[in-house]
Amino acid sequence: MQSRLLTLFAVLTLLASVAAKGIHAAEPVKLGILGIDNFGSVAYTEFLNRPHAEGVFEGVRVVAAYPIGSPDYPDSDKLVASWKDQLLKMYQSPKDPKDAVPPIEMVNSVDELLKKCDGIMIFSMDGRLHLKQAESVLRAGKRLFISRPLAASPADAVAILKLAEETKTPCWSSSQHRFSGGFSGMRDHPEVGRVIGCDVYGGWTVNAPDADKFTRPLHSIETLYAIMGGPGVVSVTCASTPTAECITAVWKDGRIGTYRGIKEGAVKYSATVFGDTGVSTAGIYGHGVPVKGVVPTNDKYVGYEGLATEIAKFFKGGPVPVTPAETLEIFAVMQAAEDSKAQNGTVVTVKNLWNPVKP
Repeated sequence: MQSRLLTLFAVLTLLASVAAKGIHAAEPVKLGILGIDNFGSVAYTEFLNRPHAEGVFEGVRVVAAYPIGSPDYPDSDKLVASWKDQLLKMYQSPKDPKDAVPPIEMVNSVDELLKKCDGIMIFSMDGRLHLKQAESVLRAGKRLFISRPLAASPADAVAILKLAEETKTPCWSSSQHRFSGGFSGMRDHPEVGRVIGCDVYGGWTVNAPDADKFTRPLHSIETLYAIMGGPGVVSVTCASTPTAECITAVWKDGRIGTYRGIKEGAVKYSATVFGDTGVSTAGIYGHGVPVKGVVPTNDKYVGYEGLATEIAKFFKGGPVPVTPAETLEIFAVMQAAEDSKAQNGTVVTVKNLWNPVKP
């Protein structure tokens, strides 16, 4: 009799455990948005809040937003109003009521946002605001994604990621270009083989707002890193003319990658990739890799989906997709390019911002 009672107790305990796990699994990871004047606040929420989400987007949802912008970023107030309206209306009037999702709540402070959410995404356009915004999130111990740029300066970028390390809070940032299949897929492209060099090209906004001037090349530099397979740049040179900004980066294994920032003429975001078995153009942003030299443009457009997928995996407990060391190397490369330009194209050694050498 006692044996049967013990067996029954064990079964009931197991069922209770399974039920508890089931209830927990059904609860989504609740995300909040801090700053909404970046279109990414809408673009990624469209993936994360899909009705009846499956796969990687299942079990994660944006529940609240603090709808602020920047007092001196061009058109920030207009952008806030536009994206706030879209966020409030998102998936709220479906043809079938079963497809409705809970509305996103607009809150009035960072503290209120933190209380309602498990993780935070910063979508302020003005990178100068990110350090202060990130500090509140990281000290609260909430996982954090910061939409490009991580910061408007190397000093702020270092401060954010060092604080993440200090608080043991996962934090990362990335351009959506890094995870566009037409770029990342070139690393293992059968018509290229092992990548031994890459020439990336993209737009360079001549009259960029002050907040964006340092990070103008970020989309394309991240593309370069995606194709070249990660960090390892040791030196940089930069040539600047009224028509183009040309950055040349040398990796420690002798490979060379370049970025041409287009200031005048037609603008396109792509690359030429040099491999040990072939040379090929890359795909273009939002599309797939070329096949027999032909770049697809009629395939499914997936501009934001690649990064949205990484964001979902991260907030469900996955590792940061881009390490702090790599992110800070990119900032060091951009700083080295600025220094080289100021010195008429002199070769500049890339500093290690993550583990600086002490004097």
